[in-house]
Amino acid sequence: MTVYFHEEDLPEGVLAAGPVAVDTETMGLQLGRDRLCVVQISDGRGDEHLVRFGAGSSYAAPNLKAVLADPQRLKLYHFARFDLASIRAYLGVMAAPVYCTKTASRLIRTYTDRHGLKDLVRELLGHEISKQQQSSDWGAPTLSDAQMEYAATDVRYLHAMKEILDERLAREGRTQLAQACFDFLPHRALLDLAGWADEDIFAHV
Repeated sequence: MTVYFHEEDLPEGVLAAGPVAVDTETMGLQLGRDRLCVVQISDGRGDEHLVRFGAGSSYAAPNLKAVLADPQRLKLYHFARFDLASIRAYLGVMAAPVYCTKTASRLIRTYTDRHGLKDLVRELLGHEISKQQQSSDWGAPTLSDAQMEYAATDVRYLHAMKEILDERLAREGRTQLAQACFDFLPHRALLDLAGWADEDIFAHV
């Protein structure tokens, strides 16, 4: 298991074929204000790749964009809504098709209101992960070892969790409902970017 660090783009050919786990680190959670700093990506075979974008970056990243925009490659997220919007805003691509472990968790783990990544990894896989670096300065000129390890863990377990969540969704007859939700997430991200982040457009009032 190795964490690889790259500046401004993903090297060509470092990922195997198939689904990739994706996450982002930003300066904050306000779209349009807080810039994209890091994109994490893993093919699920034991290594994680971190792509850092510096202040003033052009976000050209042709290799990373090609992977994210590939319609034949499933992207796994935890809370895809935010990552999709951030990637679209800065890299200019819609990183779909989508699978969201948080959405799947909400559909199948109805016995709890704890759907954070830390809670899921603990219950489904029996691992403990630290969220200590979640609110650190991701725009700093140099990332610490602790930051890089934190970023890597955000994508390290998504493939394994998808398998377990898929089994539970099938068991409870919610696979098709989950897929419909995943298919809608890119549109939800576009609504967020267009100004409807805090409004439920399906509400009666």
